Amino acid sequence: MDDNKFDVVVLGGGPAGYAAAMRAVDFGKRVCLIEKAKVGGAGVYHGALSSKTMWELAQRIKNVNETIVSVGRQKFEISWEEVKKTLEEAIFERKFQFSCHIKLLATERKDIFTYLRGHGKMINKNQISLLKTDGEEIIIDTDYIVIATGSRPHILPNMSVDEKIIMTSNGIEEMQDYPKSLVIVGAGVIGCEYATIFSNFGKTKVYLIDRADKILPFEDDDITKIVSDNLEKHGVTIHHNAQLMRMEIVDGEVEYEIDCNGKREIIRVEKALLSIGRVPNIQNIGLEELGIKRGKSGKHIGDDDTQTNIPNVFAVGDCSGRIALVNMGEIEARHAIEKMFGNKTDRLSYDNICTIMFLNPEVASVGINEKYCVENNIPVKIVKLDYSVMSRAIAMRNTEGFFKIIVTNDDEMKILGMRAVGEHASSAIQAVALLIKMGKGIAELSELIHPHPSIVEGVQECVRMLLNKSIFKSSVFKDKLACYSLVDGVKTPLQRL
Repeated sequence: MDDNKFDVVVLGGGPAGYAAAMRAVDFGKRVCLIEKAKVGGAGVYHGALSSKTMWELAQRIKNVNETIVSVGRQKFEISWEEVKKTLEEAIFERKFQFSCHIKLLATERKDIFTYLRGHGKMINKNQISLLKTDGEEIIIDTDYIVIATGSRPHILPNMSVDEKIIMTSNGIEEMQDYPKSLVIVGAGVIGCEYATIFSNFGKTKVYLIDRADKILPFEDDDITKIVSDNLEKHGVTIHHNAQLMRMEIVDGEVEYEIDCNGKREIIRVEKALLSIGRVPNIQNIGLEELGIKRGKSGKHIGDDDTQTNIPNVFAVGDCSGRIALVNMGEIEARHAIEKMFGNKTDRLSYDNICTIMFLNPEVASVGINEKYCVENNIPVKIVKLDYSVMSRAIAMRNTEGFFKIIVTNDDEMKILGMRAVGEHASSAIQAVALLIKMGKGIAELSELIHPHPSIVEGVQECVRMLLNKSIFKSSVFKDKLACYSLVDGVKTPLQRL
């Protein structure tokens, strides 16, 4: 057997690349996984795991303080050293799992799985040149290639990012203490998540620069309002409609100048965090040599259902420029391998993607939202249920939030989307996601017996409202319940007893 001949070579050991390699193992194919730095990628380091570990910790601090301060006790605090220790433990645990798994798999199934460290570059559609970490260069032959090289934080041109004073997400974990003040550039999901984290810790004055008139501009107004109000309640200053004119390091601090509707303002803070998206790691991997086409933006690899214009070369995860989420990268990777070796012909659907924004409160979503329906003139029926009428929310003494479900504007009422805002929101959308994938209506959900008390009971109550058999009537609890049609951008209350 030729040690350098494989059925498939995967470039990149992040969430997408790792998933591709493991799915190829399932098919009993010879697979080579190449990673030049750290297995796990941004899914483990400086990304999802890190930020969510911080969010969980900060959320607990906030919840404890909201309880004890209300009865006159002093706020509870933890040091940044303890925060870093928690982060390091979480990262080590996940890294250890990956390392052990790879080492054992490479030993027990060395006939089909190989892991190599170094920089891989395509020299033609069936060969990879690998510059190993020890300086040795080898040529690898393969039938298929999966590009899963991930992404890195986007940096503004002409800005000095030292990852100490002006940082991206890569620099957060390297801080030695809470910053006394922090400006976050970008009011998308990641920017708002970090604003939530640092404001919840209660040790940092946070400023958030928002180019639009509202944060999270892709979401419905009722969602952005509840998140924005909570950020401001916890001391965050949001610069709406703000254009960043300059940002520079002055005397070891950050000085930035913004223009808000013609009014200039100069503010000095201790540190800055750039949160303005990510760019794919596709430099020097052989795209030009193979003639692999870019996507419409020119910044990502173009693909058709994960397949590039070179039939045996696939692109998955962040480098393909679709949806930069760990779960989507993994799904795309599995799909690509199944197309290669499983004769899969069904196209990958992006209609029922479950996401969660770690904010205050948390926001979970699947499918389309109300804003999308208005912009695309899609006639729908919408039901909205406030957390304050859910037994579990009442028991938790946390009734801030709501469920919103969108269905087709017909008797079949197929589910098109859902938004859940509030405690345990992420646990409420899976059933809806399954029904969207199956193209089903709401009848199945209305008869499903949910555990009591639980937040997911609110899903059942929503569909019962649409079917006009809810225990609460929207015509009575108008401030808690809403049930309406949306046609040509016009809301019309559905007649309910």
